[in-house]
Amino acid sequence: MTERLTNRRNAMRTLAGAGAATLAAPHIAGAQANGTTWKIQTSWPGGTGLQIFKDWCATIVEKTGGELAFQPFGANDVVGDFQLYDAVKNGVLNAVNPFTIYAQGIIPAATFLTSYPLGLRQPSEWDVFFYGLGGLEIARELYAAQGMYYVGPVQHGANIIHSKVPIRSIDDFAGRKMRLPGGMVSEVFSEIGAETTVLPGSEIFPALEKGTIDVADYTGPAVNYALGFSQVTKYIIMGPPGFMSVYQPVDLMDITVGQSSWDALSPAMKQFVEMETKAYSIHHHAMIQKADEEAWAKFEADGTEINRLSQDDVELMTEVAVPIWFNYANRDPNAARIFKIQLDYMMSGSLGYVTPEQIEGLTLNL
Repeated sequence: MTERLTNRRNAMRTLAGAGAATLAAPHIAGAQANGTTWKIQTSWPGGTGLQIFKDWCATIVEKTGGELAFQPFGANDVVGDFQLYDAVKNGVLNAVNPFTIYAQGIIPAATFLTSYPLGLRQPSEWDVFFYGLGGLEIARELYAAQGMYYVGPVQHGANIIHSKVPIRSIDDFAGRKMRLPGGMVSEVFSEIGAETTVLPGSEIFPALEKGTIDVADYTGPAVNYALGFSQVTKYIIMGPPGFMSVYQPVDLMDITVGQSSWDALSPAMKQFVEMETKAYSIHHHAMIQKADEEAWAKFEADGTEINRLSQDDVELMTEVAVPIWFNYANRDPNAARIFKIQLDYMMSGSLGYVTPEQIEGLTLNL
């Protein structure tokens, strides 16, 4: 493998419609204003993502007739990204909107509740997993054991890579100091030679500016442009045409609530929050993609060069990723249980991302 790499991602109708998340909606019938306000912190440190989140939070009090309000906070406003789950369990925050990958420190199986390298590759495929193949029920079971309620996933989009140096094949990652979110993504890039470090999103710009890192993955072009990445890097690295990210073509956030805050809601309000989260996921994803479309011209004006990796790079990276999938799945029984559902889906006639030959000799500890 090293040789190959060297040689060469009908209770509530207030939510009808895909864009309902930021629109005024009818109040819930019979809602009583009791002044309940949730402190909810997102992982977005600024830019488009944070604004979309704040705009959505501002709609909740009207939609619920005052029964529930969301007080939004950006990344690090109350606690750091890696302290979000402790904060929601302790009641410092009532709810959080994190990148789900951050949960893997307390819930190992959460590695498979969000995008991983070359796994499920479209937002719709993740919705099938959560809402059609039992993923939501498993997520809620695992979070409940930690004193939290997993409301649902929030679709974001592909992650892209920014670099101070040109990278035109996966061989060029070798020796580069690279920020990644940890977990499987980091292991894949370590396997192809990158020197990886884990940093929250809010620390990427200063690390690039100081030269602590040469390369960084983070969300999509709109958010990254707003965070100033074009000021400290010259290149963006993407997958081949139609494949925006070679390693993480989908990214997932979620809405998670402290169990005591969740239990305090009425049944109708619980259903509202669940349905509102679904609508927000659709809206959030669409608005991010719209902003991304507008951001490309800004990068171009700043002189940023786009480097696209090849289909051959995708295939080579998939070969690196598959055994790492199995390794992570076998670290935890629940991870194996989740991954088996996804693997069957990826190997089915619906997708065909994985072939029997690719998993030959690999087993799951179920």
